[in-house]
Amino acid sequence: ILGVLAGLCVPLQTSINTKLGGYTKSPILASFYSFLIGTIVLIVINLIMNPQKLTPSFMMNQEYSYVWFTGGLLGVIFLTVNLLLLPRIGAALTVVMTVSGQIIMGIIIDQFGLFNADVHTINLGRIFGVMIMLMGILLMNYKKKSARIITTKSQHTNYWMILGIFTGCLPPIQTAINSALRYEVQSFYLSALISFAIGTIALFVLSLVLVRRISFSLTHPEQGKIKPIYFIGGALGVVFVTTNILLMPELGAALTLMVVIFGQMLMGLLIDHFGLFNTPIFKVTSRRLIGAILVFVGIVILKLF
Repeated sequence: ILGVLAGLCVPLQTSINTKLGGYTKSPILASFYSFLIGTIVLIVINLIMNPQKLTPSFMMNQEYSYVWFTGGLLGVIFLTVNLLLLPRIGAALTVVMTVSGQIIMGIIIDQFGLFNADVHTINLGRIFGVMIMLMGILLMNYKKKSARIITTKSQHTNYWMILGIFTGCLPPIQTAINSALRYEVQSFYLSALISFAIGTIALFVLSLVLVRRISFSLTHPEQGKIKPIYFIGGALGVVFVTTNILLMPELGAALTLMVVIFGQMLMGLLIDHFGLFNTPIFKVTSRRLIGAILVFVGIVILKLF
């Protein structure tokens, strides 16, 4: 249930960051400010929960391995590649390809216990659950070719789709690495802070190199003056990342991913159906509803096996 609630945060964060993007005029810059707010929130949480871990003496006594830096960078790579995929293969295919990559990598991490994760051996029941879930995701996201919104025509669609699968492999690796960091620093709050801080630094550099500024406008011709709510995307990201770090040792990589994805799909349906955040209204159809049920059934099967 906690994983589903964390998943609900992702479409909300995306919608809010999209609004912020209207003022920054750059999705990368909007992501930088989202990560920056998340980092500030996590600093406050760490100062309250475990202030002793932010002291120079604690930091000086640590052995800095790759887990300190890789998690945050993988999150930024996933975000950046998605920005490339969306205009070339459309939103629906981007979701299907990246989610497929996430589930595949989640199973691999479970099977071999990569990044010090607990081993959850694959079997026919787990494979069947994954297949049912993928079928549900396809039903929820399928659009006829004529209805797909693709802003950049590409002659290499298949290669972009393959890139989407490889990109989808990054979030489960990020979660596994952040979970390993949790045990290294003995705090999932500090683990989340380190991941966010590294991501913020990487996005700051990307903003300077690609966008060549970090300033944004306080007004928008259609949206009016900027509202404080447009900056809470980072806080929602904190809930998502911290919950993933907490859940992975309990549920395993594949099941954690599946329940979180289910939450994302549910909130996506609600946003589409009611046109939340002034988005276009797309009523929930029987096909998408059946897809959501199949995703849930796949999760139940995976939990049983």
